[in-house]
Amino acid sequence: MDDLFGAGQDNASANDDGDAEEPGVGSSPGGTAARSAPRSPLAVRMRPRSLDDVVGQQHLLGQGSPLRQLAAGSDATGPAGPSSLILWGPPGTGKTTLAHVIAKGPGRKFVELSAITAGVKDVRRVMDEALTARDLYKTTTVLFLDEIHRFNKAQQDALLPGVENRWVVLVAATTENPSFSVVSPLLSRSLLLTLKPLTDADVEGLLRRAATDPRGLGGKVELGDEALAHLVRLSGGDARRALTALEAAAGVAFGDADDGPAGETPVTIELKHTERALDVASVRYDRAGDQHYDVASAFIKSIRGSDVDAALHYLARMLEAGEDPRFVARRIVISAAEDVGMADPTALQTAVAAAQAVQLIGMPEGRIILAEAVVHLATAPKSNAAYMGINQAIADVRAGLGNGIPAHLRDAHYPGSKQLGHGKGYKYAHDAPHSVATQQYPPDDLVGRNYYEPTGNGAERDISTRLERLRKIIRGK
Repeated sequence: MDDLFGAGQDNASANDDGDAEEPGVGSSPGGTAARSAPRSPLAVRMRPRSLDDVVGQQHLLGQGSPLRQLAAGSDATGPAGPSSLILWGPPGTGKTTLAHVIAKGPGRKFVELSAITAGVKDVRRVMDEALTARDLYKTTTVLFLDEIHRFNKAQQDALLPGVENRWVVLVAATTENPSFSVVSPLLSRSLLLTLKPLTDADVEGLLRRAATDPRGLGGKVELGDEALAHLVRLSGGDARRALTALEAAAGVAFGDADDGPAGETPVTIELKHTERALDVASVRYDRAGDQHYDVASAFIKSIRGSDVDAALHYLARMLEAGEDPRFVARRIVISAAEDVGMADPTALQTAVAAAQAVQLIGMPEGRIILAEAVVHLATAPKSNAAYMGINQAIADVRAGLGNGIPAHLRDAHYPGSKQLGHGKGYKYAHDAPHSVATQQYPPDDLVGRNYYEPTGNGAERDISTRLERLRKIIRGK
């Protein structure tokens, strides 16, 4: 097992990028580097060496894109344009990887700071060293600043001289919206690139490559289909998480194997190995098949049936299986209007706020917001009266009912409309007592037709009494 995961004193065999040295590249075939992999984590060892190796983010990697120009050693937008970048995206989407690839361009020096531990003095020291490197050695310093949103205004302002005068190529990474977390002068001097979560296909390809690549597990493992699907689901589009999980599962698989990683036959990583390694049971769920629709259906029906506990179970089941939280949020918004309706008008407000908050915050914290909305909807009084009302109205329209519009309701602002009788006899509601006038509003063939029939549940109890009085006044009965 040491041969696979690099125990012992062989960490020196890794180069600066965490890549293992191969025979004939800085080491002899019989040397230590040939016998043992580095101790670096799998996610570090599998870090791409060029933009062509990057998984996902193809919308940023086209020919001639700023990233490709920077990686090649040229300015992103020409001599007059900004050459610094702000990379915004979820964890594990390649922000650090892109910074390392850019730093490998010709005449580059890589410096990494974390906004969690670095201060203004550290920034100024890097700027001074970068200016010296540029003037004396013609070397461009790539400053990778992780979690820039944690820098306060004064700390971010300290970056401005170096960015504006091109002492450094700043590559700043953030998981929060830079419009709210990065000062405007720095934003205006940098290119803002948005990274997207990796797709399932991206993560699957990455895991397969890691299993066979000499820098990864070197073909000593094979991934079973169920194990692979489990790892993909748990990754949530995060490459680092996927590779860390694969490494842990490989460790369990080799622990179960009789001859360990030294055997000639690859060890198969099975579902049981991923479950033991990650202490997370596999959730049977197919986001494109029956399970997707069955669980979503059970989720909505549990909310409609006011079973808050079952609703929370199905919510957890979807989220743990890697379901898109935006899909869940959309279903909650629909349920608020269809099943709760006017019995509790605040339910729709809660649902819409939850959908917006999940977009802003993301996962895993988004689960708390979704749970709050589910609890509100499931415990609220229920009414589908508005839903049934619009359905009946649409059915009448499709049946050809509702011919014409009463003349007094028609538009009377254009020349000649009054000669047609438009607006004649219209009663302005605000001039009537209680701002309700007796007057015909529907077409002639729909007079007296009721579409909305409120229930006696929740807020609709009061609406029902008020609606009865309104209809009597309007219809003159």
